[in-house]
Amino acid sequence: MTKYNRYTRFRQDTYQLLGNAKDATFDLMDSIMTTRNAYCLGDLSLSPFFRRKWHSTYESLEDCRPNRNQLMKRYVQEIPELEYVLLAIDHTAWELKDAKTMKDRGYQHSAASKNGTVLGQGYSTIVWLPEGERSWALPLRHERITSFETPISKAKWQLQEVCKTIQQKVLVVLDCEYGNSSWVNQTADIQAIDAPIALKRGIPCSSSYLIY
Repeated sequence: MTKYNRYTRFRQDTYQLLGNAKDATFDLMDSIMTTRNAYCLGDLSLSPFFRRKWHSTYESLEDCRPNRNQLMKRYVQEIPELEYVLLAIDHTAWELKDAKTMKDRGYQHSAASKNGTVLGQGYSTIVWLPEGERSWALPLRHERITSFETPISKAKWQLQEVCKTIQQKVLVVLDCEYGNSSWVNQTADIQAIDAPIALKRGIPCSSSYLIY
């Protein structure tokens, strides 16, 4: 299979798993990937890849119900056979200081903030990192952290779900937010084949590499 055919097949499979409003949602995805700057959601409707009116950007997100588990399994198919699959997990804060009624809004850890926290929503992302010096990563799951979860409990659940699908050994890279006993205790039920190692810039610290 050529690279072009593989790319086309990947897009077709992804399209079929988007649920309702898949046409508008697929156009919106292309707009996001090809738009350098967008200051509001409506700006994405100006992309030549978005072939609908501006209000369809909002309607597509409202109606779309993607099958996240099936999408994750489809993305995993793009991972080649490797001795270890290198994954990375990160917690990202989206500041919403004025959105007082926004669902799951709370204080989020943010290294970029002067106080170390921002008021907004938190998202947890687990990605596959390809070998070599690459400028991209393949997201396997990207989900909001609810008010009933923590970044660590969400990351543990995402890792557990991904490990059910991947057959190879897994190496996980995390930043210092996860370098504590809570992470170690919560991931103890995932079958580990090696002990945690703390590394950052070549010296011991609270970042963790775990092999599952």
